[in-house]
Amino acid sequence: MLACRFSVNPGGFRAKLKPSMDKVKKNATEALAGHLFDGMTIMSGGFGLCGIPEHLILAIRDSGVKDITVISNNCGVDDFGLGLLLQTKQIKKMVSSYVGENAEFERQFLEKELELEFNPQGTLAERIRAGGAGIPAFFVKTGFGTVIAEGKETREFDGEMYVMETALKADLSIVKAWKADRWGNLIYRKTARNFNPMMATAGKVCIAEVEELVEVGGLDADRIDTPSIFVDSVVVGDHFEKRIERLTTRERA
Repeated sequence: MLACRFSVNPGGFRAKLKPSMDKVKKNATEALAGHLFDGMTIMSGGFGLCGIPEHLILAIRDSGVKDITVISNNCGVDDFGLGLLLQTKQIKKMVSSYVGENAEFERQFLEKELELEFNPQGTLAERIRAGGAGIPAFFVKTGFGTVIAEGKETREFDGEMYVMETALKADLSIVKAWKADRWGNLIYRKTARNFNPMMATAGKVCIAEVEELVEVGGLDADRIDTPSIFVDSVVVGDHFEKRIERLTTRERA
């Protein structure tokens, strides 16, 4: 059943939004209500500190939920992003690709306080995409003959050896988008179009944090990166720090 109705006018068809289709929540805490529980798995979008759902991470920290498995390319820095959840020791396990910018991560891992499942970056991205696409497993060359392949099925295709990797899914996906409409259609901006789009499809629930909200019809349909069918709630952030993870500038003469 369609959740909108149409009325004819001189300009053509116009969608009239019903309350049930409006996915905008007042804040991150309201959006997360009823979705958090101890021992859950959360996918968190972003690459370094670019395109991370800052407000949703803070709300998860403040909720006190614990023993979380977090699937994310990295784990923020010591005092920002997912690093805040390490400070409070809410994360039990990380499924990641790169974690080199976080001293607390290193300490917890070496002290065996934190479990870690390392993935080559492309493999991590494809495992998440496969989870959203309903593909349970796939074969990839990357990692064959290394510790990455230990305990995994391997197979030969056309004279090349491949490693079987399984899909990743989550109880909750939190993503960061540039723009959204009230139905939850999302557009990401530049580098934020990294892990966010695939994570939006791989969670049982997806909550999107956005910089700008427009009315339905205000987005170019050809530019939409994540269709609203994948999104359960939208939160508009009131400010974004957008920190630079490692500032590098060239020397001047």
